[in-house]
Amino acid sequence: MPSKIPTSLKDIRTFLLAIDWLKWEEEIRQEMRARVAIVGPVNSGKSTLFNLLYGRTVSPVSAVPGTTRTLLQEEIGPFVVMDTPGFGEVEGVDHADIARQGLVAADVLVLVLDAAAGVRQGDYELYRQLLSTGKPVLLTLNKIDLIGPDLPRVLDDLTIKLGLCPIPISAKTGQNVATVLVPRLIDAHPKLAVAIGRALPTYRRLAANGAIKAAVAWAGAIGAEPIPGIDIPLLIANQVRLVLRIAAIYGEPITADSARELVATIVSGVALRYLAAEAAKVLPGPGWVIAGSIAAAGTWAMGRVAVEYFESGKQLSPLQMRQLYQRLTRRGKEQRG
Repeated sequence: MPSKIPTSLKDIRTFLLAIDWLKWEEEIRQEMRARVAIVGPVNSGKSTLFNLLYGRTVSPVSAVPGTTRTLLQEEIGPFVVMDTPGFGEVEGVDHADIARQGLVAADVLVLVLDAAAGVRQGDYELYRQLLSTGKPVLLTLNKIDLIGPDLPRVLDDLTIKLGLCPIPISAKTGQNVATVLVPRLIDAHPKLAVAIGRALPTYRRLAANGAIKAAVAWAGAIGAEPIPGIDIPLLIANQVRLVLRIAAIYGEPITADSARELVATIVSGVALRYLAAEAAKVLPGPGWVIAGSIAAAGTWAMGRVAVEYFESGKQLSPLQMRQLYQRLTRRGKEQRG
């Protein structure tokens, strides 16, 4: 990596050439292998949710408790969703040990509870057990289509018992799955954005938004670094990773040349913005906040340009990308106050 701080366009391009792209390519490929385990008591709707995410029926669905008796894994591209047997006793057989096998390799756990059946003591104990794994746990309340106007009361009761409000969903109708559950999955484990977006085209924009959100948070923290200059390589690196992730989300080949060219095209019109962020740091306190805001707005705009580029079928010209970046950066700064 070059020792000179890349504050000019020439320096930025030099910095991009010096990046260990192969390392970052491998990092993105690792993210493509993220795993989600769907866990819950018998007949809570785990298989229905699994099938909804997959887009077709793979896991058997039945009203008979304990229908799923093995650890079922189905790959959706590089993304693996695991449907586990329900925790609990069914006809004298405890499937909990089989279900726990799915927890070991998972990055995020989705606990599915049955709104129609109500939450029992065993469900509460299961939730605490999942939390003890140290993995992110998303608590969902399924079958909300069956309880109608009683939903607010049920959610209030669970919030008191469990210490948080579960995500209300209907795996049967799809209610709140795409709009709430999937974004929460990405928030819980941002690296899932690549796996979800690449494997499930329906959720690509949601996944890209999640990747942008995570990168913007980092950019704001990096940009607020009080010492002028040392943050710029970190900021550019953060933006390069973001472009690589968005390319992967949209199913594009993860190659150093294509990503480097795309980033260089965008930043060729923004060298002055890096300098503006650094100049703001001359004023302690407020200047650091301004610098962080500039960095965050620029990163958000870069992510949006990358999304539009891939959604257009890579038809945006370099000039169109730079103009779009400039408009979005102004909008981002206005939104951040």
